[in-house]
Amino acid sequence: METKLSKVKSKYLSGDFRGALRLAAKFADLGEQRDAILKAHESYHSPDFYRQLGNDIEALQAAGSAALAERYSWPSPASVSSNSGT
Repeated sequence: METKLSKVKSKYLSGDFRGALRLAAKFADLGEQRDAILKAHESYHSPDFYRQLGNDIEALQAAGSAALAERYSWPSPASVSSNSGT
């Protein structure tokens, strides 16, 4: 049986950070990384809104991916994306 977390991990390790953040944003317990993960997910969904607030969309998304890695002790997003060829 595939768990919700294993689905998130699979997407994350394949370099699909957007998909991983989309799934993880629904989790109830994201710890200290909650805000970064939610903002990253929302910035994919509503980038114009976050730009109007003066946010750097790419920075929010990178911070969210890094927060996922920190929360679950996964490899950094840079090492995942370099291994996946993207």
